Amino acid sequence: MRKTKKVVRIGGVQIGGNSPIAVQSMTKTKTKDITKTVNQIKRLERVGCEMVRVAVVNKDDAAALSRIKQAITIPLIADIHFDYRLALKSLDAQVDKIRINPGTIGEVWKVREVIKKAQDCGTPIRIGVNSGSLPPHILKRHKHPTPTAIVETAREALAIFQKNAFDNIVISAKGADVMDTVSAYRILSEEFDYPLHIGITEAGLPFRGGIKSAVGLSILLHEGIGDTIRVSLTSDPVMEVVAAHEILSSLGLRRQNPILISCPTCGRCEVNLEKIARVVDKRLSQYKDYMKVAVMGCVVNGPGEAREADFGIACGKKVGVIFAKGKEIKRVREARLVDELFEVIDENLDH
Repeated sequence: MRKTKKVVRIGGVQIGGNSPIAVQSMTKTKTKDITKTVNQIKRLERVGCEMVRVAVVNKDDAAALSRIKQAITIPLIADIHFDYRLALKSLDAQVDKIRINPGTIGEVWKVREVIKKAQDCGTPIRIGVNSGSLPPHILKRHKHPTPTAIVETAREALAIFQKNAFDNIVISAKGADVMDTVSAYRILSEEFDYPLHIGITEAGLPFRGGIKSAVGLSILLHEGIGDTIRVSLTSDPVMEVVAAHEILSSLGLRRQNPILISCPTCGRCEVNLEKIARVVDKRLSQYKDYMKVAVMGCVVNGPGEAREADFGIACGKKVGVIFAKGKEIKRVREARLVDELFEVIDENLDH
């Protein structure tokens, strides 16, 4: 059961309350390269990214924000470290949200300047705490970026915002350690009512990073913690969005885009099921409708799983059975399995 949170609007996307959990990512281009940045954002939009963050490292990046925002359809978030003046320039560019890190932004008066400008613009701010960049005085006290240190950093930052009567806030408290991150978010969720952006920071390359992210995010989401997510991977950001939707879909929290069910295969399998499954998966990426599609390799569980899916194949020796909505439709040769499956899918989706 999701915990009630304050609602914050980021452009056309609402997070918190009973809103769907929103998926976001971050570009990996130089923001000042407008063409490359916009092209990457459009790729992210196509796979279901609902908000996108860009690094604002210098004045050239900040100067590019207005043109980037005009060229995309999803909310644009400016990511600011060190130089509070870049946050002010980003707000002038009418970005939909800014993210500042309490560990790098500097003196309190700089934070106050950003708060005042954001208040005037009606722009939300994410207080983005990161275990790798905690304020020196907190790190000195706790020795390591423990959950307590992460939460203390968030509390200190929030106190500044509360003193300045600013509550258009999203909080994140990411760490590279899964259970430390989970612990920090549990505390924040109990203590504050602001929407939470959740993720495991610097999770790593796609395979291990995807597993780390899925473990940490699933624990939190299952406990009703989290209003928007990012899967942080050392890879094409498109993979981050695909992974995020897969996590939400596996938990039954978002139902969009097809789901492929395929068996791991064993000595009973008489076809090259991995090849068939990969081809089906690639073709399914062109569909936006939610549906379960099963690609099964033998008669042990195959027919049952295929029948339970919206569409499915149960394979035998050089032949397979195609199912739709629990009914056997036809038996076809292995060479025609994929094409015939998608003919059945298209016929049924039309209805």
